Amino acid sequence: MSHIVVIGAGQAGASLTAKLRASGFDGEITLIGAESEPPYQRPPLSKGYLLGEMQKERLYLRPEHFYTDQKITLLLGEPVSKIDPSAKTVQVGDKVISYDQLALTTGSTPRHLPKGCGGDLHGVYAVRSLDDVDQMAPEFVEGRRALIVGGGYIGLEAAAVAAKMGVEVTLVEMSERILQRVAAAETSDFFRDLHRDHGVKIVEGVGLKHLLGDTQVTGARLTDESELQVDFVIVGVGVAPSDFLAVEAGLKISNGIETDAQGRTSDPSIWAAGDCASFPWQGKRIRLESVQNAIDQAELVAENMLGAGKDYDPKPWFWSDQYDVKLQIAGLNTGYSRIVTRQTGEAVSYWYYCGDRLVAVDAMNDPRNYMIGKRLIEAGKSPAPELVEDAEIDLKALLK
Repeated sequence: MSHIVVIGAGQAGASLTAKLRASGFDGEITLIGAESEPPYQRPPLSKGYLLGEMQKERLYLRPEHFYTDQKITLLLGEPVSKIDPSAKTVQVGDKVISYDQLALTTGSTPRHLPKGCGGDLHGVYAVRSLDDVDQMAPEFVEGRRALIVGGGYIGLEAAAVAAKMGVEVTLVEMSERILQRVAAAETSDFFRDLHRDHGVKIVEGVGLKHLLGDTQVTGARLTDESELQVDFVIVGVGVAPSDFLAVEAGLKISNGIETDAQGRTSDPSIWAAGDCASFPWQGKRIRLESVQNAIDQAELVAENMLGAGKDYDPKPWFWSDQYDVKLQIAGLNTGYSRIVTRQTGEAVSYWYYCGDRLVAVDAMNDPRNYMIGKRLIEAGKSPAPELVEDAEIDLKALLK
């Protein structure tokens, strides 16, 4: 009987194994996860779960009995230490497990502060796993002082939760502006104003020099030589693809585990999907870090493991919740040359153009225009910028 092994029990791994069964695969499936919890959602960790509005069981992607019902063997709580492609085996603790096909859905890993910068002090946290959030949750007490390092979406979401819970928040971003790597200046301006309205102090163009304290963090010295007193620190300086198993197994690496358009790695028996995988798209190689990509790519890889032979053509979308604002993003904004603003009442959206081509939309509390923009991008349609700017024009008519 054929045996498919999946390493990485996150969103992509859970989606891939479920899709294998839904597609009629009746062989053996083993899903291996380093954490002791069954596959769970990560986005609510830094929001609803940290705020105490969501119980742990609600984070689970499937009820635990699903895996038993579907005859999916879950091996949790111990990481894979080695892949041997020539023998087609993986090692988990003392177990050596043989596979016919292997899928790597190992996700990504937060970048940590180096020890020399104080990254090993108590009270310094990253936001990635359930255990991370459980450890930091007691810190969120009214009147305590938090330093957020990094002005990307993870840092801003953590700042929003902390501010809502009465924590005094300072956020430092080494780049000229928050969200510089991922969004236009207009979106940065919107969220800077939003956070300042909620009492968050945002310092841009200034980095962290090092943290202060003997064993417990007590403060921070910034690159402008100013010092802050802090009670705890959250580090949100990006993630790196978790590709070390692939590296040691001799697979090709290019900003993550390199795959072809169907999700196959340089070893024809090994596949990859989700945050850890880079793939060809529109003449370049990309890697997407999103729930949507983890699900869609993993499901397609599951079909291809069974012989479907389909190329992956993603339709990227993302979201971020901060205070009472829901940011929805459609498309990829790389290479944009112009931003067009559409204001309809309290809602606002920013439309990214590369020349005459619409490539992305950022919509703040504007779900209608987000959906219209998303459908236009997916259909390859680019409305004239002056039409987008005119709030009196119903853009929905452009979809016909």
